[in-house]
This record gives sequence, C-alpha cells and structure tokens, in this order.
Amino acid sequence: MTLINGHVSPGFEPVQQAFETLFLEYGEIGSAVTLIHEGETVVNLWAGTRDKEGQHPWQENTRLNVFSVSKAVVAVAVLQLVERGALSLDQKIAELWPEFAQSGKQDITVRQVLTHRSGVNAFHPKVPDDAIYDWQSITGWIAEETPWWTPGEEQGYSPLLYGWILGEVVRRASGCDSFNAYVQQHIASPLGLNWTFGLRDDELAEIADVTGLKSPRGQKSGGLLAEAISNDPRGLTAKAFSNPLSLMVGTNQPPWRQAQIPAANGHASAGDLARFYAALADTADLRLLPASHRSLCWEEQTHTERDKVLHCPISLAAGFMRILPEGVQSQRYFCHPGAGGSLGYGDNSENFGFGYVSRAMGLSITMDERAELLLQSVYRCLRG
Repeated sequence: MTLINGHVSPGFEPVQQAFETLFLEYGEIGSAVTLIHEGETVVNLWAGTRDKEGQHPWQENTRLNVFSVSKAVVAVAVLQLVERGALSLDQKIAELWPEFAQSGKQDITVRQVLTHRSGVNAFHPKVPDDAIYDWQSITGWIAEETPWWTPGEEQGYSPLLYGWILGEVVRRASGCDSFNAYVQQHIASPLGLNWTFGLRDDELAEIADVTGLKSPRGQKSGGLLAEAISNDPRGLTAKAFSNPLSLMVGTNQPPWRQAQIPAANGHASAGDLARFYAALADTADLRLLPASHRSLCWEEQTHTERDKVLHCPISLAAGFMRILPEGVQSQRYFCHPGAGGSLGYGDNSENFGFGYVSRAMGLSITMDERAELLLQSVYRCLRG
C-alpha cells in the first residue's frame, strides 16, 4: 500500500479514498491532488515518487510539466490585458505583430486563436528540433506559416502554436521582456504560485520526471486521434503533435524545461493549479480577473462535434475547455487538461478550484479517467 501524505478536512474523505484507488487500481506511481473550496484548502494529498528510479519521494510542492494545463495561464494573461484595455478580443494580431500578417494571416484575431479557430495549428514545413527552445526562432517560423483553413470557419485544437502566438501577443501588448516575466508579475506573484515557464538551473533537479502509465485497468485510448495520426502521418493532426519531433521526445530534458513553450511546458504543483482555479472560481477574489470578465472563462464561445485536430467533440470558452465529469451536472465549470492526465479545474457555481498532477502519463485526449474519478468524488462531497 502506497503511503498517502497530506490532509483532508472532515466531509471530504471520499476524495482521499479515490486518490488511494489511483495507486491501488490505476497504476499511479507519483501524483498529488489539491482542492480549495470557498477559500479553504480542504484536500491536499500527495504520494509516490517523482524520479525515474523511484528513489525520491513526492513532496507537497513537487512540480512537473503539466503540458496543456498551461494554456489556461495563457488565456488569463490575454483576458487580463483585455480587461486593462491593452488588447481587444477582436483585435487583429498583426496590429501588434506586423510580421504575423504574412501568408494569409493578416485578419486573424486574438479571439480566433484563443478559441482554436485561427487555422494556425501546425507547421507545414519541417521545423528544426531545436527551434522550439528559442523564442525568436519559433515565432519567426510562425510568422511565415500558412493557415490550414480559412481563419474563423472551422474549429481545430492548436496544441503548441496557440501558446507562442498568444505569448508573443502578451509580450508585445504588455511591454514585458518575456511571456514568463508577465506571468510571474501578474499571475504567479499575486497568488503565490510557483508556476514557471523556463526553469533556472537550480530548479531542474526538483522536477518530477514523466513516464508512461502502466495500468492494469487500461485507459481510454487516444482513439480517433491515434487513428488520424496513423492514417495520415503527414496530415494536420500528426504535424500538430510531432513537427518538430522534439515536441514529443524532449519533455524530461533540460532544453525543454528551460525554454518558454506557453501552451505546453508550464511546471507547477497540484496546489498551484488549485489556487489558480480557485481565484477564478471565487467571484470575490479579484487578484486575477474582475467579475466583469470572469464569465469568459466558462461561457461557451465555440463548439464542434468533431474537432479538426483532436477528432472528438470539444466545447470551448475563451481559452478554457468545458468538460464535466460523467454523471455530474453544473453550470459555470471550466478547465484545461494536459497530456498524460494532469488537470486544472474550477467551478464558479460551487466555488472551488481543483488541481491534479501525475507523472504517469495516460492516453486520454481530454479529461483523464483518474482526474474524472477524483472530481466525481469532489462533487459528491459538496452535494451530499
């Protein structure tokens, strides 16, 4: 039996039971979960190990690459600048970034990128592996890229380019030296988060390594996504995830960890995710966004029954996904999953923020079944 560390407030014991189940039945090897309800941390649990050899125990504040969970930070950075009048959602990106106007992108708006409707989802030509580690290089490649469809006409998830495009918008609109500099000043510091894009040398040894999940219960496979990549290895979906190949194979290495890849390489703990979402779910908490702009996090902006990249139904708010755990009904919920299983989730109707991180990477496209199991227990606790 894996030792579970941390605490659970009275009434939330089912969340701990669900967390224990992940280690007993789902092949979990190192993870953490945090729940903040009405401003109080009612669940804060961690267990397992954080390194490949299984020698170093997971700690309360252990961080790891949370992959696309990072996109929520990008979205909030954009929404903050909109609220301050430095941006508008329907502003053309080329107004801030003139080089972006090349190759049919002159009319693409901030909103279209934020809601994955820009058509700038993947690189057409082969991109050098090391380009993703250099901001100037990768934004130069993006400036030359051509949309895969007429911007605004289709919805298709942008796994990586989303972050560099909007990150450059944030950098230019704010005047900050880098995307991470903006995040630290306006998002991480106000909430006391240790959520970073681009790690220092002295931070590298503390980061959890990710590896594949070996689950005796099995997982929902990538399904249509895996099929699309296999059937068309030179098509949009394949290129979105594997051009360049370093997008797939570099995530435990220092070059990846020390670069700024806003859509996919934020390094954070479960507590960081929960505090971030709790600040958005609690309308009285004005540290990230005022109530006037908060609803953009959960109000549907676009929906499709078959996303052109993920090949499954996707509902999107302004930079957030709208996914409910099976069997749960709610109104003002919002989240963003990350590759492998990590999840940040908030519910304004129930006033909670939730964070789950795992170094054992599953195969789910959107909400991992481990995160779903935990969230189902959360809703049961809150609703009796």
